[in-house]
Amino acid sequence: MTSIARSVSSIALFCSIAGIAILPDHEIAAQALAATDAGADAKADAKILSERRKTAARAKDTEAFFSAVEPFEITLTTNIRRIRGDKEDKAPWRHAIFSYAGPDGKTVSIPGQIRTRGLWRLKNCDFPPLRLNFRNEDTKGTMLKGIDKPKLVNYCRDSDQFENYITQELQLYRIYNLLTPASHRARLLRMTYVDSASGKIHARRIAILLEEPEALAARLGGPLVEQTGATADHLDRYHDALTSLFHYLIGNTDWSTWGLHNMELVGEDDGDFIPIPYDFDFSGAINASYATVDPKLSIDRVRQRLFRGFCQPPENYDKAIAVFKAKKDDIYALYADPIGSLLPRKTAQETLKYFDEFYETINDPRRVRRNIVEACSKTR
Repeated sequence: MTSIARSVSSIALFCSIAGIAILPDHEIAAQALAATDAGADAKADAKILSERRKTAARAKDTEAFFSAVEPFEITLTTNIRRIRGDKEDKAPWRHAIFSYAGPDGKTVSIPGQIRTRGLWRLKNCDFPPLRLNFRNEDTKGTMLKGIDKPKLVNYCRDSDQFENYITQELQLYRIYNLLTPASHRARLLRMTYVDSASGKIHARRIAILLEEPEALAARLGGPLVEQTGATADHLDRYHDALTSLFHYLIGNTDWSTWGLHNMELVGEDDGDFIPIPYDFDFSGAINASYATVDPKLSIDRVRQRLFRGFCQPPENYDKAIAVFKAKKDDIYALYADPIGSLLPRKTAQETLKYFDEFYETINDPRRVRRNIVEACSKTR
């Protein structure tokens, strides 16, 4: 029932209980009010549709950028001391300049804004994670055309170990891209950080630029849902099973569809929601030195796997498992391509060995039943 219908019904219910007859002029007034509300709702719907079309157009503009495999060389110039000092939850936007060498060799400079984000990382990182903010008129005609307010997955500490964590996380985004288009696109950056106060280079480290949730939703043709409390009954069953198995593959327990923790939801025409995961640095596949598991869980190390997906009919798991099997060679090949080759050989080998354990499980029906089907959650 719409808000308009609820309002009219509430009036009728109140009058009925109070023993008051609704006179014709009251009915006319109620109908006029409903018509006015309907017109306002129509305008609001048209505005939402217009915004979605604009976002979809921006998502189209970024296809070439996110499809490229080679790292994008870019410089971020900002007041480093100021941005490192922004530790509050809702930090202010700070001025920044993004620059890169254009096709003709000339420097392309794009003004923008940045601000710190995150909770754990703000307290534990030497350099905070950032969100970027661009104006459409400033990115027009540049490599960043169509990019609006993306997250930047940047270095936490200026060391090769922490840089490897970023490469490993990018690989996990790429794996999920292989499994379904309902996934965040990501682009590897080679970023130089320059302090605007001194003009000196602060650091040179790789980073990941993530597709924005709104652009992802527009690309998939549905609205972005920001309401918590989703259960298995609200979700597209295949994608719910696929997402849960992906988390099981990478050994990630730091997520919740119900709580929208490291999860996005995109609506479908049939009313179901597609769950889309992000933020994987606490996964066993990366095995970061700082990663921990919730003490409430039955595991105590991130390398231990624990299936935390909603309960689904076995056939939904079977369908998703078939996709993992079909994509196995492509997944493993990612660790030998130009991006995978950025990782130390030992790290790549250990990751693939960790994936081997997952494939041993899904190739054994008894393990599937015990570790997945019977281990599912009815409440998460």
